[in-house]
Amino acid sequence: MLTLGIESTCDETGASVVLDGKTILSNVVASSAEIHAQYGGVFPELAAQGQIEAIRPVVEQALAQANVTGQDLDLIAVAKGPGLIGSLLVGLQFAKGLSIAWDKPLIGVNHVEAHLYAAMTQADVPLPALGLVLSGGHTLMLLIRNLGDYTLVGTTRDDAIGEAFDKVGTLLGLKYPGGPEVEKLARQGDPSKIRFSAGNVKGHPLDFSFSGLKTAVLYALRDKPVHGPDVAAAFQETAFRDVVEKAQAAMKQFGCKALVLGGGVCNNLRLKELLPNAFYPPKELTLDNAAMIAGLGTAQFLRTGTPDSLDLSAMSRIPFV
Repeated sequence: MLTLGIESTCDETGASVVLDGKTILSNVVASSAEIHAQYGGVFPELAAQGQIEAIRPVVEQALAQANVTGQDLDLIAVAKGPGLIGSLLVGLQFAKGLSIAWDKPLIGVNHVEAHLYAAMTQADVPLPALGLVLSGGHTLMLLIRNLGDYTLVGTTRDDAIGEAFDKVGTLLGLKYPGGPEVEKLARQGDPSKIRFSAGNVKGHPLDFSFSGLKTAVLYALRDKPVHGPDVAAAFQETAFRDVVEKAQAAMKQFGCKALVLGGGVCNNLRLKELLPNAFYPPKELTLDNAAMIAGLGTAQFLRTGTPDSLDLSAMSRIPFV
């Protein structure tokens, strides 16, 4: 089964052709990160404009690399959310147009769910499992009973962890995106030199809060003669220890047999040291990409046999219940 996946939830434009939900024949990604770097974060209107400019050539390149045509496809899968509504609409409307032009079924995919599916395609994950999504836009934990059967058990009340890394990178004078740069700087520092604490949400012990930690970094840099690498190391260690402790508590509470990670932050080597036995996706499937959309779309379609209608809407938020 040949599936074309389309991803346009934020500032990356992705297209991928995947065979039988797992074999990646092409995976093309165009990013407008350099444009957003001057703003220190993603500028939604510019992200949507970048999607408009990139969507057609990215899809054409993905088809060419896979050596297939639109008529060879069996399914078109597209990220329906969550994400920036302007960016989402570009990918969704383009996918609908292809569905009509090529007379192929269309299916909408939850971008967050796809991040976890990316890791689950690489191994047989025992269930129930805890899914942990760590990215620039999302920080949440899901109880995974089966594909499509999830319960939200924890989420951030303010910044996503990747967003916090980027903002701390800006405070430290590092280039955007700051997450990888903070990780590099942290390797030169001593986390024990500065004491930070992560936020706890009263009455919701498995939820996250990183805004207070980010503010503590601001005050440390402003009020004390501190060493930048030590700040980076202490921030990183504090954020990840909070994630690890809450993930371990959730696994115990819900009787989970495995931990599955997804999202760009799970590339961090220190996190992998703290959670060495978790299931991680391959690096090329951690950042926003269309291969994970195509893979999950294929699995959904095979499970239900029912495509979505052309009334499918973009969703800036998709609640897990």
